[in-house]
Amino acid sequence: MIRTPLRPLARILRARANGENPSEIEAENRRQRHEQMRDRARNRAESRLLVLGLCFFAAFGAIGLRMGAIAATEPEEPRTAAVGNPIIGQRADILDRNGRILATNFDTHALYAQPPQMIDPRGAADGLAAIFPELDADDLYEDFTGSRKFLWIRRQISPEQMQAVHDIGDPGLLFGPREMRLYPNGSIAAHILGGAGYGREGVDSAEVIGVAGVERQFDDYLRDPANEGEALELSIDLTIQAALERVLQGGMMLMNAKGASAVLMDVHTGEIIAMASLPDFDPNNRPRPLTEGDQSDSPLFNRNVQGLYELGSTFKIFTVAQSMELGLTNPSTMIDTTMPLRVGGFPINDFHYYGPQLSVTDVIVKSSNVGTARIAMEIGAERQQDFLRELGLMDPTTVEMVEAPTGRPIFPQTWREVNTVTISYGHGLSTSPLHLAAAYATIANGGTRVAPTLLVQDGPQRGERVLSPEVADAAVDMLRQVVVRGTASFGEVAGYEVAGKTGTAEKPNPRGGGYMDDKVIATFASLFPASNPQYVLVVSLDEPTETSGDEPRRTAGWTAVPVAAEIIRRVAPLLGLRPQIEPATVTGVTLTSN
Repeated sequence: MIRTPLRPLARILRARANGENPSEIEAENRRQRHEQMRDRARNRAESRLLVLGLCFFAAFGAIGLRMGAIAATEPEEPRTAAVGNPIIGQRADILDRNGRILATNFDTHALYAQPPQMIDPRGAADGLAAIFPELDADDLYEDFTGSRKFLWIRRQISPEQMQAVHDIGDPGLLFGPREMRLYPNGSIAAHILGGAGYGREGVDSAEVIGVAGVERQFDDYLRDPANEGEALELSIDLTIQAALERVLQGGMMLMNAKGASAVLMDVHTGEIIAMASLPDFDPNNRPRPLTEGDQSDSPLFNRNVQGLYELGSTFKIFTVAQSMELGLTNPSTMIDTTMPLRVGGFPINDFHYYGPQLSVTDVIVKSSNVGTARIAMEIGAERQQDFLRELGLMDPTTVEMVEAPTGRPIFPQTWREVNTVTISYGHGLSTSPLHLAAAYATIANGGTRVAPTLLVQDGPQRGERVLSPEVADAAVDMLRQVVVRGTASFGEVAGYEVAGKTGTAEKPNPRGGGYMDDKVIATFASLFPASNPQYVLVVSLDEPTETSGDEPRRTAGWTAVPVAAEIIRRVAPLLGLRPQIEPATVTGVTLTSN
């Protein structure tokens, strides 16, 4: 760059010749130079600001376009991804209503073999057979020396077994990390939890999926990373569940029954506090399903949800309650109980002859088939069906278990008068014990329908009204009389005002039709305390036989009722219910004022 001097010689000489001051020439040139420097700095600054403005405009434009693209897409929960591992682990825990663990996770290992890398196949086969007795050494050796390049030995092993395999020292025996589902309480609540197994498997990890029960029903929730491992809280109480199962197991053995079930339910919220089905299983070692024979004999079979039975005289209270709701009867209405009653050519009889007439209350207390049948005939088939449907006895329960849809009640397609009669006292309509518990809860809570649930509720359910409060209270009083002076006298538990109804139903003959005389389903549907019902308990025994007397006794009053009474005696204090003295009815006293 050529720099102009501040005092050009030619101009200085000319200024001196003309008598001018040469310093003014320098001042003028300095001023012009400074103005040029200022203009260049301003242009440079303006260029930089323009470039910076363009950069900001481009950045904000890109952000705006991205925000618009995100706003236009469908909402989607975030998902985690593991680099190089397509299988996502970590399943959420399952807790009871008090926060105690029912199901959790445990880190373990799987054992597999790569035969081409084995040094001593014979020694490895013998060593594995010694560690795992269910494995055959010869079969393992054949696999190790064959053409296979990969072989699973065990899906999961304990730390002790892992160390023992380490001690074999063969490089062809390898371990893969695993997360297994652990049920620390063993078989307690087995049918509710169901169990889990492995889905997609890899050498480095495996996918844990639910296979039954709530594990399967809430599988997506338990596996969803968006929940951040938040546990699933159930309505059951672990302590009460354990007590109920222990008493039920003892009662099943004492009564020589092949199976048993019990469900304890809150009548206001529909929460299932405890539910057990026997025989049961350990979900840590879930057995295989039966491939032949009667599936109901499998320990995997949930009698409370999947089992459909004719539950006998427990249905009589529904018939009587409907007749009172319709205004056809009241508790003191006299009913003709003359035997036999013939309907459609079929005779209807009672277990005993109770005389020519009984009040509606005594029809329930004495469990009269004839009296119930006459009441049902006045109601009619159509109204009977509508009422049973309102009680939820014609559709599967909505309890949160994958098995619930399979428990669809069985009823006749053509509803004749004889069906109306037999269904009124519990024959000809097959439902599950859980159906029965929900229907009794409707009576116990004042007449509003509740749906059984395994999830903790915020408060009482406000279902549709099925019965008026007055009719519901009258029905509860009748059920109380069944325990006080009727067929369920062994159900009395001091301080807890037990009310309920027995039901003894002969089992259908699977081969020749009809019913079997020596095989029954004995059921006791109870509620307590009768003065302010809080809970419903339904106990059912499959083919019980009480043998303490001279002759075997199979009726529910001798079998299911004592078992239910012992359960109430054990669990009522755990539910926070204090024993109370039942107020006596004042009779023969005239109250007067001063």
